[in-house]
Amino acid sequence: METGFRARLRRGEKLLGTMVTLNTPASAEILADAGFDWLFIDGEHGPYETGDIQAILQAVGQRAACVVRVAVADETPIKRVLDLGADGIIAPQVNTAEHAKRIVAFSRYAPEGSRGVGLGRAHGYGMRFTEYLEEANDRIAVIVQAEHARAVENIESIAAVEGIDAVLIGPYDLAASLGRMGQVEHPDVVGAIDHVTEVCLKAGVRLGYFGVTAEAVQPYIARGYTLIIAGVDTLFLGGGAKRVLSALR
Repeated sequence: METGFRARLRRGEKLLGTMVTLNTPASAEILADAGFDWLFIDGEHGPYETGDIQAILQAVGQRAACVVRVAVADETPIKRVLDLGADGIIAPQVNTAEHAKRIVAFSRYAPEGSRGVGLGRAHGYGMRFTEYLEEANDRIAVIVQAEHARAVENIESIAAVEGIDAVLIGPYDLAASLGRMGQVEHPDVVGAIDHVTEVCLKAGVRLGYFGVTAEAVQPYIARGYTLIIAGVDTLFLGGGAKRVLSALR
C-alpha cells in the first residue's frame, strides 16, 4: 500500500498537522519530531523567502510531510516550492473551477499538466531527475482553499475538477468575505461551511480545516474532515512560555 502523503489523503486517512510560520528550521524540525503527520508551511502569511522554505524542508527531511501554502496560486510560486521538494501545495483564494484547473496543471508534468521541468532539490539536484519525473504526478498533493463567498457559490464545479485532492476551508477569510469579520460561528459563516461540506463529501473530495486548538477542530473531524491543522508554532511557543511563567509567579 502506498504510504505517501497524497495517497494517504486520497484514501481518507486522518492526517494531523500543524501550522509553521517561523522561518527557523529548528522549530519545524521540533514539530515534526513531536509526531505530526504533516506540516502546513505558510508561505502566504509567513516571512519566507525561497531559501527559507528549502531550509525547513531539509531540516524536517522524512520526519513528516511538508505541504506549502503558496503566496499566490500561480505558476511560478507553485513551480518553485515543488522543485524544492514539497509534498504538495495549498492554493489560497481559489474561487472558480477555471482557477482550480490551472493550479492542477501547474502542479503536473505533461501530458497531465504544464509544470516546467527543471533541476532542484526535489530531483536530487539532477541525480534523481528521471525517477522524480516518473513519480511526481502521482505523489504531489493539490489542495485548494475555499475561503471566499465566491468559492462557496462555485464549490460544485471546483469539487468536480480532476486532480483536486482536498478542499481546505479558510474560516476567517470566508467570514470576512461574508461581512462577518472574525465571526466564524455566525450562522452565515456556518451555513456556508455546511454547504461546502455537503458538496465535497458527496463528490468524494477530502476536506480540511484549521483551528487554533484541538477543541476547535474536533467537530469537523466528527463530520468527516480528514485533513486537520491544529495550532500554530508561535502560539505553542508563546502559550507554553506563559504557562511556565504563570506557574513560577
